[in-house]
Amino acid sequence: ETWWGVPGFLFFYINDMHTFQFQLPTSHFLCSKTTAKFLEIILFFCFRSRHDVQTCTSWKAPIMWERMFDPDLYDQMHKKLGSSVALTVFAVGRYLDAYLKTFLNSSERHFMPGLPVTYYVFTDFPEKVPDIRLAPQRSLKVFKVERYSRWQDISMMRMKAISDVIESDIRHHRTHVFCFDVDQVFTGRFGSEALGDSVALLHAYYYHLPKTFYTYDSNPKSKAYMKTGDFYYHAAVFGGSWKSVQALTDACYQSIMEDKQNNVEALWHDESHLNKYLWLHKPSRVLSPEYCWDTSIGYRGDIRVTRLVWAPKHYDKLRTP
Repeated sequence: ETWWGVPGFLFFYINDMHTFQFQLPTSHFLCSKTTAKFLEIILFFCFRSRHDVQTCTSWKAPIMWERMFDPDLYDQMHKKLGSSVALTVFAVGRYLDAYLKTFLNSSERHFMPGLPVTYYVFTDFPEKVPDIRLAPQRSLKVFKVERYSRWQDISMMRMKAISDVIESDIRHHRTHVFCFDVDQVFTGRFGSEALGDSVALLHAYYYHLPKTFYTYDSNPKSKAYMKTGDFYYHAAVFGGSWKSVQALTDACYQSIMEDKQNNVEALWHDESHLNKYLWLHKPSRVLSPEYCWDTSIGYRGDIRVTRLVWAPKHYDKLRTP
């Protein structure tokens, strides 16, 4: 993925040698990152400036905020590229009845509008997955998974399930993957601007705090152990190209299993391992907390829109055997 702010114009250089030009208002240079070609296409992105928030990481990856992008331009580009998305979500035990229908219905309204999307629902009760009216180019696949007695194990074992379904199915049909917790509701556009080779999400509770408050795993015996990091990422949302997501889930699963063999469990389970992986393998795109917000935090001036919000948590009822 290659991108940088370009005053005046946005150029798409397509591998069939056609060139598309889109006139944009002049904007401030924001940041740049050069990595491997994405489908052999060099992309130039022009972002509208935000001066009240951090818009680039130290390694020059974009941090996506409202007013930093033109959604129509992103959608045009990804349609031209043939981008398509797999959405994975786990609805196990009481989580299925409590959250899945609302999650899927809200996703149909707001997630990746205009692009082909396949929902991959993992559950212990496939027959209870609700019927959802899907838009054209949208489909749903259901996979049965084991229900573990502890929610922590369900959370951690999803890494293997995601990797397995990428290998057996997703890589043959979709270019990108996004992985979500089910206890969330889409409330605004969560679109193609979020797509990238490796995509991480800033945790709503930590993005404005000093690093000393980040809850990385502090146990040197764990594979998730970290003294410091770049940001604190939320495991409720992560994504990227199918290759990148498969690499992440494989690595996290291997670390989880090594910890298990040593009778160690990371502080925040799969989220701790995800943070360690993303510290060692920097994401090419970072999503602001707009993309997963907890309304109980209250008003924040830098959160101008909410695209995905936490649903009410009922852990006392949902996580009991």
